[in-house]
Amino acid sequence: MAEPGSIAEKVKQQADIVRLVGDYVRLKKSGQNFVGLCPFHSEKTPSFAVHPVKQIYHCFGCGAGGDVFKFVMEMEKVSFPEALKLVADKVGVKLPERAPRTPEEATATRLRSGLVALHEQAARFFQEQLQDSREGKLTREYLADRGLTDELIKTFGIGYAPGAGDALLRRLQQGGAKKELLEASGLVNKDERGTLYDRFRRRVMFPIWNESGKIVAFGGRAMGDDQPKYLNSPETPVYSKSRVLYNLQRAKDAVRKQDYAVLVEGYLDCIGAHAAGVANAVATCGTSLTDLQVRLLGRMTHNVVVSFDPDTAGVAATERSLNLLLEQGFQVRVLALPAGYDPDLYVREKGGAAYKEKLKESLPYLDYLVERARKQFDWKSQEGKLAALNYLLPYLARVPNKIRRAEWATELADRLQIQEALLREELRRAAAERRPEMKLKPEHAQVLQASGVKPAERRLLQILIENESIRADLLTELEDSGAHKGAGLEAVFEQALALAKSGVPLTVEALADPEASGVGERERRLLYELAFEASPEPTSRSFGTLEEARSCLAALLRRKLEGELRGVQSDIQKAEQAKNNQELKELLARKQALRKALADLGG
Repeated sequence: MAEPGSIAEKVKQQADIVRLVGDYVRLKKSGQNFVGLCPFHSEKTPSFAVHPVKQIYHCFGCGAGGDVFKFVMEMEKVSFPEALKLVADKVGVKLPERAPRTPEEATATRLRSGLVALHEQAARFFQEQLQDSREGKLTREYLADRGLTDELIKTFGIGYAPGAGDALLRRLQQGGAKKELLEASGLVNKDERGTLYDRFRRRVMFPIWNESGKIVAFGGRAMGDDQPKYLNSPETPVYSKSRVLYNLQRAKDAVRKQDYAVLVEGYLDCIGAHAAGVANAVATCGTSLTDLQVRLLGRMTHNVVVSFDPDTAGVAATERSLNLLLEQGFQVRVLALPAGYDPDLYVREKGGAAYKEKLKESLPYLDYLVERARKQFDWKSQEGKLAALNYLLPYLARVPNKIRRAEWATELADRLQIQEALLREELRRAAAERRPEMKLKPEHAQVLQASGVKPAERRLLQILIENESIRADLLTELEDSGAHKGAGLEAVFEQALALAKSGVPLTVEALADPEASGVGERERRLLYELAFEASPEPTSRSFGTLEEARSCLAALLRRKLEGELRGVQSDIQKAEQAKNNQELKELLARKQALRKALADLGG
């Protein structure tokens, strides 16, 4: 929680949660709030909301909620101090130096910072080798033949890893890099004797940036006959290939502005598309598209043109990618280039304008798949139609929107010239067989209901949060009466009283502080739901009046007294059985007092 007057509070006040969350989730205005697909669990209908006035977010599906710092912590898997720094960097607030809270935090932070710095040094070394060495001269000639101008080389930071086995290693060691950091970086390997050597040798080097614009890995293309042809950095504390799309840090603004992305396979394909003026091109770095990469794209757009190689491997990759994209609700088109052309070669031989024209001619994914089916199966025979149907149905079944799925079914039945009712039945069966379970992250796996919470205490809590003008009086009456004792939200009311005594403003974030004793996941979820139910206008009903609040307070007190009365009645029966006259006398007096208190309340 950001404490009042703290640097965290200053950063939070300057941060726009809509803009920051919008870097991860594609948001749309809905009333006073913004909504989108939740990044913390799989869903097809948006249940994730951002409140621009209160600067909080909440998912009504899985219960995730918090402020901008909590969101960044969840998305980036970082500690609060690291999230604070990330947000501060985005809003331009310089943070004072802070000592790490734990030795483990200090070690992890130091390691990540060291790895990023090491990759920056390596990038400079590779660029120097490309420009200044004899081997680099030959590589520049190769790149020129591939249509890469000096401007493109500079823009994409392309370099060269020399053939000497330890050239980069020696440079990094001269810069003070320790063995442990070098081994963790993925820039060097270790032989059976424990000797370090360069991982990348005689390769054109392509820096890989994360979404924040930091170099975290490299891809290297062999200049000779070395295998593999492409070699990527391994997984490291700063790089996970399944979570990174090449060129996204440069393309994301264009993707958002144009509301679609062009997805290619390799580094040179992406650079070629960029050279053609396709600023919204990103690449899978030569690996299969992953679910996490699809989610990454989904933060910015749900429209994609897949432009992979037309060879057998490229077609297979296209079909695998369609499965993932369709499951996430993307509108997908496919650019099928002529045989023998990948995007890079097409741009070089036909020109950028021709490639952009091809993009306009890209086919809706079903048209592409139907053409694939036509080439593979004999549609004139019943067996061929059945084979084509079995090929196409799994793709249609992955379309989450039922209306769109029905439209495609009608069109497909017409193309295959089969009865639409039969096709729809097969499609329903295919969809039912593969209907996914709701996948919640472990930390949000409990979809909690506010059981045991009565409407009166729910409403009382909402008024406490929303109406600052009556809050002090209301808290005094709450504490004096003890009406909240034994209530479903007792822990939250206790936290509200504690905040008031310590002078901390009573906000949803403060009440939902995970460090607050007794405030659990159920209570936190309810707090955020209440915050989103309320109107930002002080004249609205959600703010409530002191009279309404006192009515809620009376209802809580009545329930408390009735519970106590039931307990006393049970104790009276036990005292009578035990013939304990003194205890019985005290209990009868207590019973009379409780009845009087209830009568005074009107109950």
